[in-house]
Amino acid sequence: MNDDFEQNLEAVVSNYAGQSDGSHDMSHMRRVKQVALRIAQSEGAGDKVVLIAAAYLHDLVNLPKSNPNRSKASAMSAQAARPIMTELGMSPDAIANASHAIEAHSFSAGVPAETIEAKILQDADRLDALGAIGIARVFHISGAMKRPLFDGDDPFAQARKLDDSNFALDHFDVKLFKLPAMMQTVSGRALAEERVAFMRQFVEQIRGELLPDA
Repeated sequence: MNDDFEQNLEAVVSNYAGQSDGSHDMSHMRRVKQVALRIAQSEGAGDKVVLIAAAYLHDLVNLPKSNPNRSKASAMSAQAARPIMTELGMSPDAIANASHAIEAHSFSAGVPAETIEAKILQDADRLDALGAIGIARVFHISGAMKRPLFDGDDPFAQARKLDDSNFALDHFDVKLFKLPAMMQTVSGRALAEERVAFMRQFVEQIRGELLPDA
């Protein structure tokens, strides 16, 4: 693979910029790539070319969270990525590997990750939903969807069911705090636990500001 591989991938992904919701933009692709390579190095496993290609191409088709076909977006991305990877000179085996990783990365798709590259990509993508960046993404996306920060009458769901389809703060307990246990690699889980610890501090700060006498 030549030195222009990543630059060519970025050029391709930039053509899909109009589909970005601001949390699945080029910056997201780069972060996922960097974390994927970090995990691969820590685990001593994973094909670098496959991971770089999958990281850049995993969100080629990015459907809004409210779209009924959201769970199919990763399969659509994998299909759209195949001709791109062929054009970039990847081998058939590498293309098949990267395509599986792309299809399996999605939380909503529910596709089991069967290769180490798929497991690493899934971990890297989920890690971008955690930590300081993860907090920023929650409120960015919720704002774009015109959802309130929290339920003003019961912000911590003490007398109601959690509902992250309506309240941004609920998303932490509904999904994000559960991600460490779902990580596929030892390195990914360690990073996830570290980032979630920071997020819990953030939520406790909100609790102290909203319910100072609780």
